Amino acid sequence: MFYDLNVFKTAYAMATHAGQRQAVIARNMANADTPGYQPLDIETFQKAFEKSDRQVSMTATRAGHLNGATGPQPWAEYEVAPSGDPNGNGVSLEEEMFKAVEVKRQHDRALTIYKSSMNILRSSIGRS
Repeated sequence: MFYDLNVFKTAYAMATHAGQRQAVIARNMANADTPGYQPLDIETFQKAFEKSDRQVSMTATRAGHLNGATGPQPWAEYEVAPSGDPNGNGVSLEEEMFKAVEVKRQHDRALTIYKSSMNILRSSIGRS
């Protein structure tokens, strides 16, 4: 009855997106001194979720229910606009640090959504 809930799928997709974006940011920072390296990024979770043509609906748990939504979509990396560094490197450590903080907040938000949803489910079955 309480399996395959959309709120958990969304929280999982948000945490997964944050992890993938953090990996891209870490790679950018690791190549901050590599001549000619251009930084990459992943679009924000909100934009990726909106463009996925995902229909949020009830999940089918019995034959008489409507069909549920499709699974999460992978996110594509894209190249960030280059900066004017003399060696052709486009990485700005300051920008990457700001992105890393934003990603941490996104991951924390996903965990909070998950924990709150679990507390609601526990309350509904009479557990604390």
